Formats: sequence, structure tokens, C-alpha cells
Amino acid sequence: MEYDYREAMKLEHQLCFPLYAAARTVTALYTPFLKPLGLTYTQYILFLVLWEQDGLTVGEICRRLMLDSGTLSPLLKKLRQQGYLEKRQRSDDERSVLITLTEKGRALQEQAKDIPLRVGQCIRIAPEKAAQLYQLLYELLENRYAGTKGE
Repeated sequence: MEYDYREAMKLEHQLCFPLYAAARTVTALYTPFLKPLGLTYTQYILFLVLWEQDGLTVGEICRRLMLDSGTLSPLLKKLRQQGYLEKRQRSDDERSVLITLTEKGRALQEQAKDIPLRVGQCIRIAPEKAAQLYQLLYELLENRYAGTKGE
């Protein structure tokens, strides 16, 4: 069978579209819970990483969040200015910068503690299907083609 680009280019055949739409939908569910805390979704996931393991390098945070440093740096700067984070050079490697939570940053976890439960209550999908989706998405992320610039 010959490749039919017209058929292949229909929106209904694009894996990217339902992923994009679902990501936007799920991310938007967080907004009413994050807004009172003055947080964006990206700031929230940064806090999730640091609440789990404080004192990470910028590079480690970038890897965990799958973000580049150009995206992360302004975020870190803003949260430092707001008094949530501190930035310092590692003693064993001056080229490496550690990001640590301040007392204010640690206290924010208490204010945000119900967000996962509250968002979870907004998503109407069976727990076993949610677990399957989670596994499939991470499989997709782990097996993506390394050459992301059209190589």
C-alpha cells in the first residue's frame, strides 16, 4: 500500500493532538488551586521536585522536569525574589549551582498539600486506566527519538 500523506495528515491520525489537548486540560485543572498560592503550574512542579529532594543543582532540576535551563532560570529567579528559594555554589564544584528551599518555600508545601487529591477528584478516569496511561506516557518519554531537531 502506498503512503497517503493526505490521510496521514488528518488531525484524527495525529498522536500529538490528543496528547496536547489532554495536557492542556489537565494542567488547567490545577489553576484554581494554584492561583490562591500565587503559583503557576510550572512553578508548582518545580516545588514538587524540591519538596521531594531539596538541594538539587539546576541541571538536576532541568532533567527531572524535562525543561531546558532557559525555561528554568527565569522561574528560579522569580521564586528567589519572592523568598521561596536560595541559590548557592556547590562547595565541591563552583561551576554547579544548588537550589534550596527557604523556610517560606518549605512552608508552602503545607498550603499545597491537598492539590493532588483535589485535582485527582476532577479527573474522571478509572484508577487502573490512569495507572496504564501514566505508564504509557513515561514509556513514550523514555523511548523518544534522541534527535529532537530533525536530525
